[in-house]
Amino acid sequence: MTNKQPKLKKSRSEFQNTDKSVIILGSIIATFIAITPYLFYLYESVPSEKTWDTFMFTYESIGYGDANIVMWLLTGKLIPLLFLLIWFFTCRHWWYHTLLVPISMYIYQIIGLFNEDQSYVDELQLIYLVPVMAIIVPSIYLVRAKMLNKINNANKSLQQLEDEFMLTPTSFWGKLKQYF
Repeated sequence: MTNKQPKLKKSRSEFQNTDKSVIILGSIIATFIAITPYLFYLYESVPSEKTWDTFMFTYESIGYGDANIVMWLLTGKLIPLLFLLIWFFTCRHWWYHTLLVPISMYIYQIIGLFNEDQSYVDELQLIYLVPVMAIIVPSIYLVRAKMLNKINNANKSLQQLEDEFMLTPTSFWGKLKQYF
């Protein structure tokens, strides 16, 4: 009878198990977040005139009378929108769908910014958010109620329940298709 010992597999560190594309995407996101103060102050390069001519386009500010003000308002809404989109696509918690409410609010505000017929930028966006909130808020409440019901009936931790409710697509496009 031979007494063979089982061969031990080489253990890899967690860094070696990560995919290179995940590291590259994470580096791109981290770089973008790091340069957002510079992106926010890009409006300072826009002239304080009614018409802004560039080699790619010409923008005429009809409602505001100053292209610099319009670009300042745009960067004040676009940068938080981009942060919320990054948070939405990288969040692992069960409640991440609630981020769609402020995301849709910023999108409506940006659309309203370029609608020259409006006299006030942030006037009626809440009315447009009611359908979005009517879907998201009850669905989040139902997921939360289901989680609490499972906590009362089982001996699972909150992290195990979050992992159970979390959908994990394999790629960025898979995650994007999950929502639309």
